[in-house]
Amino acid sequence: MSRRMLAGVIFLGVVMMLEGDAWADVIAWTDWTSFTAGTTAGTATGTMATTGGPVGVSYVGQVLSNSNTNNTAGGISWGPASTFSGGSISNAPPFRDIITLQGGAGTGTNTITFSTPVVDPVMAIWSLGAGGTPASFVFSSSEPFAIQSGGPSNEFGGSSITKAGNVVNGVEGNGTIRFSGTFSQITWTNPQAEFFYGFTAGVAGVASSGGVPGPSTLVTVVMGLLVLAPFVRRRSRRP
Repeated sequence: MSRRMLAGVIFLGVVMMLEGDAWADVIAWTDWTSFTAGTTAGTATGTMATTGGPVGVSYVGQVLSNSNTNNTAGGISWGPASTFSGGSISNAPPFRDIITLQGGAGTGTNTITFSTPVVDPVMAIWSLGAGGTPASFVFSSSEPFAIQSGGPSNEFGGSSITKAGNVVNGVEGNGTIRFSGTFSQITWTNPQAEFFYGFTAGVAGVASSGGVPGPSTLVTVVMGLLVLAPFVRRRSRRP
């Protein structure tokens, strides 16, 4: 292998390692359309308009009466945008929708179910805990995730959510998390009671969408073609 080709291969490898952080996915956030309040058996339903088609979202768990659906006045702003987008997430929730809960002992398990399996789903979490009253989302240990963004909210200020193992913590915490893998459901508990906090969910794609490449994948392919094209032309000219 010539030095020039070796340099090209090394360059392509570096691009492939970095491309995941260079581009973020456009998230189809849930448009929540209805809810029924309940301490342990409330419900909510909505739809995500993904590039692979609409995905139904249903939720069973604690739901407070001040949850908001249909993008109506009275919901939250999901702002500033920098708090609820970042990392691999390019856009904050566009709707004023939110499912609110209070948490506490005996409130049981909360479950989001998707009508079709989704890839690397995300959650935006708002106003988790308060000064002197921390609160948390405790996810199943089989649901790996990472925090993508965080900071103050327009409504109550605060700071970023934090992560410890399979737990998201907050003392007036806000931000987004992204799960890794293919999911039909996400489950968690909220063991600490606090005045109220809330969440919404979103996704970039569905498992059955045929693997349509995102921007980062396309960039890698194009860069690879540009790097290798001179060598392909040179070999084709040889007798």
